[in-house]
Parts: sequence; C-alpha cells; structure tokens
Amino acid sequence: MAALTDLSFMYRWFKNCNLVGNLSEKYVFITGCDSGFGNLLAKQLVDRGMQVLAACFTEEGAQKLQQDTSYRLQTTLLDVTKSESIKAAAQWVRDKVGEQGLWALVNNAGVGLPSGPNEWLTKEDFVKVINVNLVGLIEVTLHVLPMVKRARGRVVNMSSSGGRVAVIGGGYCVSKFGVEAFSDSIRRELYYFGVKVCIIEPGNYRTAILGKENLESRMRKLWERLPQETRDSYGEDYFRIYTDKLKNIMQVAEPRVRDVINSMEHAIVSRSPRIRYNPGLDAKLLYIPLAKLPTPVTDFILSRYLPRPADSV
Repeated sequence: MAALTDLSFMYRWFKNCNLVGNLSEKYVFITGCDSGFGNLLAKQLVDRGMQVLAACFTEEGAQKLQQDTSYRLQTTLLDVTKSESIKAAAQWVRDKVGEQGLWALVNNAGVGLPSGPNEWLTKEDFVKVINVNLVGLIEVTLHVLPMVKRARGRVVNMSSSGGRVAVIGGGYCVSKFGVEAFSDSIRRELYYFGVKVCIIEPGNYRTAILGKENLESRMRKLWERLPQETRDSYGEDYFRIYTDKLKNIMQVAEPRVRDVINSMEHAIVSRSPRIRYNPGLDAKLLYIPLAKLPTPVTDFILSRYLPRPADSV
C-alpha cells in the first residue's frame, strides 16, 4: 500500500512539473481582469514570463492593471454581453498573436448576483447573470477558438462548485451548470485538434463577484418587491433566517485565493492539465461529495439548511 501511495505521489508530481516549453513566447487571453481571479492570474503569468492579453470591463481596471505589471501585459476593454465588444476584442487578440495563434483562452468574467430563492427573482434577474457567465463565455470562445486551434492550445473555463450541485437559487448555478455542459461537449469535439479544455470549480472564496452592496439591503430589496401573497407564504422569519445564513456563508468564505490562481496557472502551463480542478477544502469535502450522492440524499442534506416557510406542509 505504501509503495502504491509513493507511485501515485510521484506520478502526480511528474505531471505537475512537466511544463510546456517556450512559455515566454506564448500568449494567454484572460477575460474579467479588473479584479479577483482574473487580475491575480494575469499578474502571476506575467511574473512567469508569459505574454498576457487581459480584458477588463472598465477603463479604470485596465489602467490599474497595466500600471501594476510590465510590458508583457497588454489590456483591452470587453463587455461579454455585447457581440460588437466581443468581435472587437477577438480582432485585437488576432492582431497581437499573428500566425502563431493563441496558447490559452481563460474565460474568467463572471457575476454572482442577483441570487436568492428562485420565486423571489424575475426573468431579468436570471438573464443578467446567465448572459455574462454562460452566453458571453460561449460567444467569446467561438470567436477566439480558431486562434487556439492554430496553437494547439487550451481553453480554461471558470465554473464553480455551484456548477456541480445547485446550492442557491438564481442564475448563478444555472449558468455554471451550463458552463460544465458546454466545456464537456467542446472538450470532446476539440480532442482531435490537439486542444485541451479545463474546468475550474472553486469552492466558496471571497471575491468581488458578490458585489459591494450590503447583503442584507440586497435581500431586503428582493423581499419588498414581492407580492404580499408571496411574502405571506414565506413569512418574515424565513426572510430573516435565510438572510442570516447567507451572511454566515459570506463570512466563512476563504479570503486566500492562491489555490484557485495556481489551479488556473497549472491548466495553462502543464503538458498534462487536468480536466477539472477543485480548489478549496469545501469543494473537495462538501460540494463534490454532495454532487455524487444519490439525489434524494443530497436534497435531504441541503433542505435541512433552508428555513421552513410559513405555509409549509
């Protein structure tokens, strides 16, 4: 048993250390670089000597990132919900990489809000999240893919543990389940082109994706716009307990995101990247096991976390 453990460790060590060559000549295009994972990944890849093409949503974010890094990083503006913006960014990337193609596309841009009980949300709330996290990701990929195929590179898609088990209502988990499906299907299609597709499924980390507005005020707005009949069916206690539990989740979110950034980097620089990365102890010990349990068991465990509504049976 000890010998098998040693062999397994050596195999994983070899795969982690077996890096692609000529990294300084390879281009990486990252979306969502204003802050969070994308921002830190861009800086880490620059430190490694790679050519980084960073897409930011705001001019302020682009300027700040440019100031914090070196000539190896170049920025552009990108709104993944607008086709014209995506086309312009793809052409910009094409002009930068030339005939060598694009080594890696990192679809990192994402939003998490609005989220909450599904009945409290509107179609527009769902669309707002899905357009960024899923539809935008797909459209960026389709425009950039010919350059990735030319380089026989890889696509790295930011999903979530919420893409394996739906732990909250709203468009976030819906969009991440879609990211998983799109990534799985396109990975199989691109296999014979020599292109790899990796999925990052972090646990609960503290990033700007949760927004800057106070959680309680956000939930209060959702609650107060509901019809009185709906509010009566849930009850004020449900609103209070649900909001308190969300606040607790945010408070215990892991602030140290280095494991996520290292997973993204490994997917880009390794000769043998993994199909799925699960940074975070909660991802490994809670969310992934929940996703693999029989559905009634997962439902029972997660339903114990939700408060009981006033009109419960």
